[in-house]
Amino acid sequence: MNPTRKIIEIDEALCTGCGECVPNCAEGSLRIIDGKAKLVADKLCDGLGACLGHCPLGALKIIEREAEDFDQAAVDAFLAAEGKQSHGHCPSAQLKMQQPCDAAANTPSAQQGSTLSHWPVQIRLVPPSAPFLEDCDLLIAADCTAVACASLHSDFLPGRKVMMGCPKFDDQQLYVDRFTELFKTRKLRSVTILIMEVPCCGSMIQLVRHAYDQAKCTVPVRHVVVSTQGRLLDRRDWLTA
Repeated sequence: MNPTRKIIEIDEALCTGCGECVPNCAEGSLRIIDGKAKLVADKLCDGLGACLGHCPLGALKIIEREAEDFDQAAVDAFLAAEGKQSHGHCPSAQLKMQQPCDAAANTPSAQQGSTLSHWPVQIRLVPPSAPFLEDCDLLIAADCTAVACASLHSDFLPGRKVMMGCPKFDDQQLYVDRFTELFKTRKLRSVTILIMEVPCCGSMIQLVRHAYDQAKCTVPVRHVVVSTQGRLLDRRDWLTA
């Protein structure tokens, strides 16, 4: 019997066969067949959901069902058979570690380098199983904080792993599911949530809180709110007891 795991599901009633999802599947597992998007084979889908935000009608979603395990070797063979290294490959889907620049922690400057220690950073692309998430201090940051908060690399990134996203434009249920699994399966030392003062950003706290409660997590959490001009407006810790 196959294991139960996350995998893409396509609502054929909503799908118009526009093909917008196809080039955004790094594994090439989506095809337009008979006018509808189809999953070529279960083992070719990693269940990360990088394709979700590209369907204009929301016909794609991640579900949990019995499915063959994802097989990277099968993906490589499938793409090679078509004479391609990748079908619309997105390098942001590949996990990797990198050496942060120590100087950036003291002097935030493009000339000093970055304190980022891993890739990818988008919530939709970072699986809870990513090795760099184990035994870490986690920073969950709204996308806009990267440009509004000048001290991001000196005050928030050093020593932390980061997951970034926009709760207004991304799939909110995907966020809840991803963080719930993360809180249940990974050992975290702390969580910091960095958001903007704008109203739509506040839902990031609600989504993380929902996942936190579902997972019965007790990890220390702090959320920080910055203004559109980058000023610190609020900082508070969640009670975990």
